[in-house]
Amino acid sequence: MTIRIAIAGASGRMGKMLIEAVLDSPDVELVGAFDMPGAPGIGRDAGETLGRLTGVLVRDDPRQAIAGASVLIDFTRPEGTLHHLQICADEGVGMVIGTTGFDAAGREAIATAASRVGVVFAPNMSVGVNVTLKLLEVAAGLLSEGFDIEVIEAHHRHKIDAPSGTALRMGEVIAKALGRELTEAATWTRHGVTGERDPSSIGFSVIRGGDIVGDHTVLFAGTGERIEITHKSSSRATYAQGSLRACRFLAGKGPGLFDMQDVLGLSTRGSA
Repeated sequence: MTIRIAIAGASGRMGKMLIEAVLDSPDVELVGAFDMPGAPGIGRDAGETLGRLTGVLVRDDPRQAIAGASVLIDFTRPEGTLHHLQICADEGVGMVIGTTGFDAAGREAIATAASRVGVVFAPNMSVGVNVTLKLLEVAAGLLSEGFDIEVIEAHHRHKIDAPSGTALRMGEVIAKALGRELTEAATWTRHGVTGERDPSSIGFSVIRGGDIVGDHTVLFAGTGERIEITHKSSSRATYAQGSLRACRFLAGKGPGLFDMQDVLGLSTRGSA
């Protein structure tokens, strides 16, 4: 069965990477692409910048572009993604969401839409990152006493949210393994005389600069030893390939909210 895919934000770096990944995969088909009005790719063939004509024009009307698709892949911004999500719910189109920076209301809207269509929502679509999350779950459970935990992340200068969605997800996984709530355990900033470190806290540090695709390290620092679990991305291609795995996972599934742990069969919730 060929999976019919539409791409949001088709003129951007991630959009182009997704289009290329779809074109290189024989079991999926590009049927739609769109971007904001005024974006440079509007009215052009979706594969033009890749030197590959597809017959699919980049539109500025999401509803038109999504028509005929079975899944939409969206790595845009929260407000746009939520608008596209409503269209997908209305049209019965599944959605793979790699957008980050949602507030509580946005997450609730995603959960509500998932009662109507299948949605894979993950802060990071990389297979490697999601294996790393599983490693962190195991490590946190074994190092729950005597180790201080710090999450350090680095991204390019253009990233607009901090900490990254991936760093937050790492913190959530660790906090759950420790039987805590991240909102209560997290330390977001340190400045001035802070006093001694609270041993029950999970610290976050953020770096922004250059063209760093995405680096994440979790430090478990004990007395006389430390463990560092690190994932580094050198290309957005990892996110694109993970997104296609999510599309394949959704094929034939009904409504439901899933993440990449479900896609990879790593979820502790059991089979989806």
